[in-house]
Amino acid sequence: MPARYEEIAADLRERISSGELRPGQRLPTERELALRYDASRNTVRDAVLRLRGLRLLESRHGLGTFVLEPPVKFAITLTPSEGTGSGGGEGRAWVDEVARQQRSARTSVPSVAIEQADEPQARELGIGVGDMLVVRHQQHFITDKGVDVPWSLRTSFYPIALVDRGATRLQRPEDIPEGTAAYLEQTLGIRQAGYRDRIWVRPPNDYEIRFFDMPPEGTVPVFVHQRVVTDTEGEPCRYTLTVYPADRNEFVIEADLPARDG
Repeated sequence: MPARYEEIAADLRERISSGELRPGQRLPTERELALRYDASRNTVRDAVLRLRGLRLLESRHGLGTFVLEPPVKFAITLTPSEGTGSGGGEGRAWVDEVARQQRSARTSVPSVAIEQADEPQARELGIGVGDMLVVRHQQHFITDKGVDVPWSLRTSFYPIALVDRGATRLQRPEDIPEGTAAYLEQTLGIRQAGYRDRIWVRPPNDYEIRFFDMPPEGTVPVFVHQRVVTDTEGEPCRYTLTVYPADRNEFVIEADLPARDG
């Protein structure tokens, strides 16, 4: 059974979500809330602290506690589009999706490194532990009302053999506007034919808290989206980890079901 302060926090959160408590509105005093919920002021204070940690409330010295504007939600389609073959924040697909929502997208210049594969990377890419990888890391932003909102962090790992075969742009610290899937097909004839996804939730690390401007207490978790891409021969050619803050993202998965006879 949840603690009393958690019940109060959940009720206040629902009132904020429903619009009963609007952004900029001052919350009732601790005494008024204690009477409303038939609880002690300490219990009410813990509930308010909980919502402050979630960036739903803000206390202003001498003025009271106010409802904050909630983060703008962005829906990203994880399944690939017919036009690009990409999805889930990849290549041109995410830029197009942002534009359809009447916003604009910006991607940082990638940082690129050559590293040795650890056990999870080696397992997913079908190479040996210690084999060399090209690692490309980028920050993604969505512009909303003229402000760049940090949206995701994306790190992709490629076997160094792809560079040796001629895909040299992978190791350059520059964006590949057409997306690496299109680049690998144009350069090496490697066509993305399938992928395997995993999604899990974990607390943010210090870097993610700073980049996403999240509560330092770690009260807002992050989604981690893992995608292993395979070519037409079933061989893995890319391993990607994308981190999304849970307070401003939701995912869409679309699928066509096969027609049934009769």
